[in-house]
Amino acid sequence: MATTPSPHDSTGLKRNLSNRHIQLIALGGAIGTGLFMGSGKSISLAGPSIIFVYMIIGFMLFFVMRAMGELLLSNLQYKSFIDFATDYLGPWAGFFTGWTYWFCWIVTGIADVIAVSSYAHFWFPDLPQWAPALACVGLLLSLNLITVKLFGEVEFWFAMIKLVAIALLVATGVYLVGTASPSPDGHVPSLANLWNDDGLFPHGWMGFFAGFQISIFAFVGLELVGTTAAETRDPRHTLPRAINSIPVRIILFYVLALVTIMAVTPWREVVADKSPFVELFLIAGFPAAAACLNFVVLTSAASSANSGIFSTSRMLFGLALEGDAPRAFKRLSKRSVPSNGLLFSCLCLLFGVVVIYLVPNLMEAFTLVTTLSALLFMFVWSIILLSYLAYRRQRPALHAASEYRMPGGRAMCWVVLGFFVVILGLLTLKDDTRQALCAAPLWFVVLALAYPLVRRRGTVAVGQ
Repeated sequence: MATTPSPHDSTGLKRNLSNRHIQLIALGGAIGTGLFMGSGKSISLAGPSIIFVYMIIGFMLFFVMRAMGELLLSNLQYKSFIDFATDYLGPWAGFFTGWTYWFCWIVTGIADVIAVSSYAHFWFPDLPQWAPALACVGLLLSLNLITVKLFGEVEFWFAMIKLVAIALLVATGVYLVGTASPSPDGHVPSLANLWNDDGLFPHGWMGFFAGFQISIFAFVGLELVGTTAAETRDPRHTLPRAINSIPVRIILFYVLALVTIMAVTPWREVVADKSPFVELFLIAGFPAAAACLNFVVLTSAASSANSGIFSTSRMLFGLALEGDAPRAFKRLSKRSVPSNGLLFSCLCLLFGVVVIYLVPNLMEAFTLVTTLSALLFMFVWSIILLSYLAYRRQRPALHAASEYRMPGGRAMCWVVLGFFVVILGLLTLKDDTRQALCAAPLWFVVLALAYPLVRRRGTVAVGQ
């Protein structure tokens, strides 16, 4: 039987995140850099069929989140998914999942600082591209060192900015389509733009499948609510609400936004290496609005990096408690913040500055980094599903007593795992994504070599 959470978690973390924070953190996780910056390349690869790509990915990941929700609520002592992975699959799963999730967000954070540099270039074309990245990391570190409640507030307003921006973009698109006013470049906004230019699948099935390569990255962060479990005031109420709202968010903020972009701007006119959200307003003749939206997408990238800094520090804290990371990472500041983990993660994020220096083409760097990130996130999502299958096998009574069961149960777990295998195959279709696919196994080789050494030292440390 699960226990009722107290205002202070037994580990020292404080339950300072309210329902308002959790809802917007979940929203911010669903709307990130992948949508704002990566959708341009996705549209160029798949054309209008990219809409179906986003719907399919969102549908599959909803079941991953439901499995995670049932597991977290089956035992409120679980701080995150690394706890139930350890419980059901063994210590190796907690070690591999925790460190891989940490690395996921480090890689994602590097993609975000690359995006910040790209967006800052809109206003400051002569500024060195590494400077905005450095400033972004420094600012977010300062904010996260104060309190977890401040993290919740910052993420709340970051997510609110994205929400309002996409609502305005959709409203503007509806107005332009409704009035059929020609844009300055002669295009007439119309829903017919979705199918008039070689149909919904202009590049055939290969183009459609290629769209999955970069689109999968747009969904990383959906599982972020799973890392807030130990700092959520009322997880039984807030976690199901956050997870259940995922399908609505995907329809409102992914599908409608992409339909709007391609109705106002024919898909062939969408530039692959620029944000189509900003370009839409430029083409529509609203340069001031484009500048405002560039600020929005910049805050979106900063929001994603903010989430990454938060989650990586909590992962290091949890790993240190289990003896899977240096003991320094389990020390909390006077404000109950894992400050050592924050500092270490931010130092690693600065590698994004090195990537920008070594790969001057920002979109090439972005594609390489985001593909690697998506691969690692798929590993974490797969561990969540495998943990659910083990939970159903080992503790059927807990599942029978659950008030928040995963729809489809074990059958949907296997369907989603099969979908991830298909995605891995699709990543071999393009050179840039194939490079990341070849590089990803190196991370797991490092973990496999480190695991016996770390566990041996960790067992001694925990026993002391």
